[in-house]
Amino acid sequence: MDKKQNEKDYASIDLLHIIKSLWKKAWVIAIAMILVGVIGFSVAAFVITPTYSSSVMLYVNNGMSVGDIFQLSSSQITGARSLVDTYIVMLQNRTTLNKVIEKADVDYDFEDLEDMIKAESVNGTEIIRITVTSTDPYEAAEIANAIAIVLPARISEIIKGSSMEVVDSAAVNLKKVAPSITGYTVVGMLVGAIISVLVLIVIDMRDDTIRSEEYILQNYDYPILAKIPDLTNTDSKSYGYYYKSHKHHTK
Repeated sequence: MDKKQNEKDYASIDLLHIIKSLWKKAWVIAIAMILVGVIGFSVAAFVITPTYSSSVMLYVNNGMSVGDIFQLSSSQITGARSLVDTYIVMLQNRTTLNKVIEKADVDYDFEDLEDMIKAESVNGTEIIRITVTSTDPYEAAEIANAIAIVLPARISEIIKGSSMEVVDSAAVNLKKVAPSITGYTVVGMLVGAIISVLVLIVIDMRDDTIRSEEYILQNYDYPILAKIPDLTNTDSKSYGYYYKSHKHHTK
């Protein structure tokens, strides 16, 4: 029981020692956070190419225009919603994407363009939002508007009696969506803090310097026969103080 208690006390003392060591080296952690944070900021601001997005919204209906939406029955609305996933799949196929590339006059293959496009239902409704992300904000808007022209035509060719209407066309958005300079900077500072703390803990754990008699008593069964005074302490009347004084006097 006493042995377990001693082990528990020693673990607490060790943890306290680590916390004190980290506190003494807080300036190291702060410098590491600043340095890695600056690296994160630099990468986001000067290394990574910024990207921009533009969106178009299309309404799925069963032969009725958006202006007649109040005349749709609940079954028609449910049917329109069920077509949303189908239309998204049709947007992402090779033929449709090649037509979009031709319409927008951009230099991509269909696989590259597919990675640039995200399509989703708006709040589970029959409205589809199609977002195009590109390194050029004007190109993103051009591709999105090309989709608004090509996709409804493809839908009317394949699915008889169904159509799509443009709810909101794409506009040029000059606000970049990525990378986030603030996000990269914060992540960099967190990484710097974590790395510096881990390094300091490892250094402290590898340090086998005996700092107190309690350490010996808790880890070894040897009795303490004597204590060596602190020869560097000149504030107290110790052996070290008189030794230094005597040495100074003899000079």
